Amino acid sequence: MPTTTHSAKGSSETVESRYAEVTQRVAEAAKRSGRRPSDIILCAVTKHADPEQIRTLLHLGHRDFGENRVQVLMQHAAIVEEYLSRQKIVPSARKVSTDDASLFTDSKINLKPATGLPGGSDGVRWHMIGHLQRNKARKVVEFTRLIHSVDSLRLAEELQVLALKRENPIEVLLQVNCSGESQKFGCPIPAAIPMAEQLGTMINVRLRGLMTMAAETADPEETRSTFRRCRELFEEMSRIGFGENVPFNILSMGMSGDYEVAISEGANIVRVGSAIFGDAKPGVEHPELPAEEGEEPQE
Repeated sequence: MPTTTHSAKGSSETVESRYAEVTQRVAEAAKRSGRRPSDIILCAVTKHADPEQIRTLLHLGHRDFGENRVQVLMQHAAIVEEYLSRQKIVPSARKVSTDDASLFTDSKINLKPATGLPGGSDGVRWHMIGHLQRNKARKVVEFTRLIHSVDSLRLAEELQVLALKRENPIEVLLQVNCSGESQKFGCPIPAAIPMAEQLGTMINVRLRGLMTMAAETADPEETRSTFRRCRELFEEMSRIGFGENVPFNILSMGMSGDYEVAISEGANIVRVGSAIFGDAKPGVEHPELPAEEGEEPQE
């Protein structure tokens, strides 16, 4: 039975129809920007999703999921693992994509999956997109394929220690505060290149690109200047390169209200939650979890 969700306008829609609409709009935005739809990774943010909705997306073949709270990420990763384990019993029912042609394994950049990295074996990758405290970094690296929100040298150093213990590299994005809002996380634009140079010296922390958030606004076009600022910084940093044989090629920008604008300005990962799963629903707010310090919306 199709999973039903409710939009802010009060109409009932299925997760399938919402997902189809978002993927179509992503594809059209990619084409308008002169790229292929497959050049864009749609990261489905499960913050307000219930287990059945997550299973629905897995059944549809989606494989990139994001979370901004560590404890919820662990809960949802367990749901995914359980679902995929059951699918293995009936291989013909399994629809999760195993196509690895992406920013992570694109042959043009000669990057192959590292043995032991989370994600990939079942076609599922988890993205940590929220502010990450150092004392929770250990839990994150056990589940996450890409950490979008590294915004300090201290956090990067903690990840380096964890990576050395696990003997596996950790791939990250540098979060940059391109909107200039005081309440936003992210390093200031002038500090981005010096910080990236320091990250580039870390053997097991691989800096793959940038992430930013625009200000919340009813008009998506108002976010364009923020995304353009980040894209220009990204292009400048791409010419420099950080870390030997580490491609700097990921630009994570755009959420449910402005992902098409972000794509038009160069984003190749967009973080979309409510446009797929609907607004927050009773019982999916995880009230049993304490608020994490400095939490802010990331989709």
